[in-house]
Amino acid sequence: MSIKDGDTIKIDYKGTLDDGTVFDSSENHEEPLEFTVGAGQVIQGFDDAVRDMKEGEEKEFRLEPSEAYGEYNEGLSQPVPKDNIQSDIDVEVGMMLLVKTPDGQELPAKIVEVGDEEVILDMNHPLAGKALNFNIQVKEISS
Repeated sequence: MSIKDGDTIKIDYKGTLDDGTVFDSSENHEEPLEFTVGAGQVIQGFDDAVRDMKEGEEKEFRLEPSEAYGEYNEGLSQPVPKDNIQSDIDVEVGMMLLVKTPDGQELPAKIVEVGDEEVILDMNHPLAGKALNFNIQVKEISS
């Protein structure tokens, strides 16, 4: 049985950057990744790569930024007054915060610079602008 849209599958995977750094792996989660193909639960390029695979099959593939988390967008880095950040937090470069948009949605943001009056927040996905390499094995397919 080949994987098609609507199938729920379980896969073991390892994701690496071009320099060999592992950014995620099913080993880290102690169980295979489970998702419904074509339901938008994973990045589009990953969804596309698993279609037509069979149970037990292994595959290596590379996703360009456009197929994964998109290109890095300089416009998603912006200054925010320090007063707007919870007063009980010691802000540091590299720290991740949840930022509320005007419509109430919460987005992760990374502090990339700390000044006396403001901090620069980067709201790009941490993997934006990076090509992603995957090694996967299909463990289970259910319709």
